[in-house]
Amino acid sequence: MSETITVRGFLGGEVEEFTTLQGLPISNFRLGCTPRRYDRKSEQWVNGDTNWYTVSAFRQLAQNVKSSLNKGDPVLVTGRLRVRQWENDKGQRGTSVEIDAEAIGYDLTFGSGSFTRLGGSGSGEENARGAAESNTDSPSDSPSSAADSVWGGSTGPSSSSGTQNGAARAETADSAEKAPF
Repeated sequence: MSETITVRGFLGGEVEEFTTLQGLPISNFRLGCTPRRYDRKSEQWVNGDTNWYTVSAFRQLAQNVKSSLNKGDPVLVTGRLRVRQWENDKGQRGTSVEIDAEAIGYDLTFGSGSFTRLGGSGSGEENARGAAESNTDSPSDSPSSAADSVWGGSTGPSSSSGTQNGAARAETADSAEKAPF
């Protein structure tokens, strides 16, 4: 069985990391997902049964997971679901539910976070930097100047509406013509 799913839960333990003989980094962790519902009779929130998943991340995602996540962290995981039947040497049988992760991030329902982009190929950082350097019409030392250059409008606090979303940018006459959406 192979399906793509998104699961929300908490890390049940520390991330385990290892490298294959071919040099492929892999990180694994257990993810516990407990649904909550409001019981009107008792007027309390109650927990449902916890579902446990083994999550595996590969390559750069594996390295980022190891350096970013800790036991108890609330996360969202998107990946391919694998359900496997197993039997051990003692004849015991069971079912293993695993997710091969494609993306993992913090669940910001429970707190705030910050993102640090890694440099390197495919990160998009070079494109934004190159566009900012080639934009000689409006030099700026602000961190949003690279994004301004790529998106063709103001994304920083100096925009006319004071917000950073695309809808606010599209409202101004200048950026409405340049916006890519």
